[in-house]
Amino acid sequence: MRSKPTRWALAIASLAIAASALAAEVGGVKLDERVSVGGKELVLNGAGIRTRVVFKVYVASLYLPAKAGDLAGTLAQSPRRVQMNMLRDVGAADLVGALVDGMKATSTPQAMEAVKPQTDQLVSLMKSIGEAKTGDVVTLDFVDGETRLGHNGKAIGAIAGAPFNDALMKIWLADKPVQADLKKAMLGG
Repeated sequence: MRSKPTRWALAIASLAIAASALAAEVGGVKLDERVSVGGKELVLNGAGIRTRVVFKVYVASLYLPAKAGDLAGTLAQSPRRVQMNMLRDVGAADLVGALVDGMKATSTPQAMEAVKPQTDQLVSLMKSIGEAKTGDVVTLDFVDGETRLGHNGKAIGAIAGAPFNDALMKIWLADKPVQADLKKAMLGG
């Protein structure tokens, strides 16, 4: 029979191991510490809440092979994931409109023109999701030079090219992102 201190130590160790599987809780959403993307383990870099006006729209989390504190460090790594856990129902047109507007706000007109075919493809893929409901999970994985869009664990499609994914990442991580406190949170700050 084990002594009480040994049983307590085992119980505490078991709880610590179980807790490490969940890295954080943001906006009531429990996020995994690690995810597998493209056969590689990624760690949670940071996460925060995207708000529009006064509404909490989604929890955005950034997963990378190694922690990074800026856009350059993020873009230097692959694979990577931005995950959006929806906090409210959002129509596909509204969600993709916000993404495209975010890209336009954080990229030059020349950069946007260079990724116009990919942006059009994003619009088409996002509209195929329909309404993103509260609790849905949308993933944007950059693997092998393409952005792979997923919805609730189901592959939706892929968009080729690093320049497109770079423009997408700037929505959240540019010098002047769509939401400064969200950038800070995603970069672990």
